[in-house]
Amino acid sequence: MMPITMANPGETVLIKRISGKDETRRHLNELGMVEGDYITVVQNNGGNMILQVKSGRIALDERLAMRVQF
Repeated sequence: MMPITMANPGETVLIKRISGKDETRRHLNELGMVEGDYITVVQNNGGNMILQVKSGRIALDERLAMRVQF
């Protein structure tokens, strides 16, 4: 598994794991990131990312993006 920061813009990946403390995982789940769902990388700017999640877009800093693995 690799962190989502390794994915290229335009790439759609399957979330295999969300790591971190319970509150971090819960926060990412509330943003729509659920293990087993697909997300698309819209922009990757040095680890800070914009992701297409379901019907919306979210921005993650590098610290949070490293928790999402595909």
